[in-house]
Amino acid sequence: MRVLVVEDEQVLADAIAVGLRRESMAVDVAYDGDSALERANVNDYDVIILDRDLPGTHGDEVCKSLATARYPGRILMLTAAGELDDKVAGLSLGADDYMAKPFAFAELVARVRALARRSVPPLPPVLRRQGITLNPANHTVERDGRPVSLTPKEFAVLEVLMRANGAVVSAEKLLEKAWDENADPFTNVVRVTVMTLRKKLGDPPVIHTVQGAGYRI
Repeated sequence: MRVLVVEDEQVLADAIAVGLRRESMAVDVAYDGDSALERANVNDYDVIILDRDLPGTHGDEVCKSLATARYPGRILMLTAAGELDDKVAGLSLGADDYMAKPFAFAELVARVRALARRSVPPLPPVLRRQGITLNPANHTVERDGRPVSLTPKEFAVLEVLMRANGAVVSAEKLLEKAWDENADPFTNVVRVTVMTLRKKLGDPPVIHTVQGAGYRI
């Protein structure tokens, strides 16, 4: 899952990013509205966590611009403006969800995952395929009932592959969805992560390489 955190309080923004990365999400951070729009134009984020009171382009304008352009990612407004009128206004601008500060981080994670599930077609909260059960909410994986311990990046790659529902996922798409914007596009980190993931999932192999195209389950 690829997430953009847009928050001008850098300490808070960085703390949210660190927490989401521990949940196996790829996270980019923008500290103002202009940077948020630039990143959204370049990357397909599954969820954008958006503050309203931003320097540069105001958060409301960012939300309106993305909604008008029919941006495919979901928008979660996370702001200190928590009155009912504020929530109604934010949702009217095109936000898909609204949370007021202060907030519980566990709830933020749950809402981000819920928004990401609203894809086409919609996906179940627990993913199952080829004897593998992946539960993003409690960060667990099982293979034929056997617990499998994965690193956050291995978990993220497996989640992307399982969400593809049997379709081929290119190495570039895995890099985009499981790593942040600082990842080197010429690195072999995807191949290495898939290799270790295969070993941990065991036999018979379920992740197959499609020569020149990518990987699929």
